[in-house]
Amino acid sequence: MTRCAVYGTGSWGTAFAMVLADAGCEVTLWGRRAELAEAINTTRTNPDYLPGVELPQTVRATTDPAEAAAGAEFTVLAVPSQTLRGNLAEWAPLLPADTVLVSLMKGIELGTAKRMSEVIEEVAKVPAERVAVLTGPNLAKEIAARQPAAAVVACADEAVATRLQAACHTPYFRPYTNTDVVGAELGGAVKNVIGLAVGIAGGMGLGDNAKASLITRGLAETTRLGLALGADPATFAGLAGMGDLVATCSSPLSRNNTFGHNLGRGMSLEETIAVTKQTAEGVKSCESVLDLARRHGVEMPITETVVNIVHDAKPPLVALKELMSRSAKSERH
Repeated sequence: MTRCAVYGTGSWGTAFAMVLADAGCEVTLWGRRAELAEAINTTRTNPDYLPGVELPQTVRATTDPAEAAAGAEFTVLAVPSQTLRGNLAEWAPLLPADTVLVSLMKGIELGTAKRMSEVIEEVAKVPAERVAVLTGPNLAKEIAARQPAAAVVACADEAVATRLQAACHTPYFRPYTNTDVVGAELGGAVKNVIGLAVGIAGGMGLGDNAKASLITRGLAETTRLGLALGADPATFAGLAGMGDLVATCSSPLSRNNTFGHNLGRGMSLEETIAVTKQTAEGVKSCESVLDLARRHGVEMPITETVVNIVHDAKPPLVALKELMSRSAKSERH
């Protein structure tokens, strides 16, 4: 039986642990809080993040990172993006020498503008061939309900991607392989920013034309950034690009969409953070995505608008007028 470690007991980490178990793996979940680990082990549920969802018997929880790591063929990282570097520095010495590190995170690191796989390679001192990314339209509550979903498992080594694919393939969860790690990660990170933009538009009372325009032009600027970083443009037309973007921008289950909706309704950043129980990755990543774009000379007006609203407290209506008043150009730009 394939052993897997999942670091992070939030909704997505827990849901993916369930997927791995349903696919025949033995899974150890790591979390900081002893009371939550005990609840998972005794009640077979995660009462804080997925209440009422019964976890398979082959999922257990621990607060000991070494216990979680022991014998793991796959080490899944499901913590907030901006905490990855510090956490992984603590865990890296404990990991098996041949484990594959799998990122479930969708963000860009503040300050360095590095993708999560780059942070993993740097901190854990592993080659790209031992780092994989799982991404796509994967709303945790739907997957925890075992509703049909597809995903992308991307790794520079196609054989590793195929192994991970087999480890998480279930009747309701269909993973596809890809070797374009850059494109897969950018699709996941930038869609959170566009999800904020669409949520803001909804909170302002704007209609479907505006939302569809933001989604489409958001995909265009994601693709521009991807091309500048060497990604395959076809990736952005697939599950990691358009698929994830549609799910995030259209579902009330999306944290980023909901966060943006509250901002669009007039709530302040502090008020919105106070009512948000889990991390909306786009809130911080919008700054690092814009930083990455500027480093590569890529124009991303929607991302810049989101940064202005979220971090510079620009009123959404003012930001909208500025976005709409940009000079006319070809759709190819």
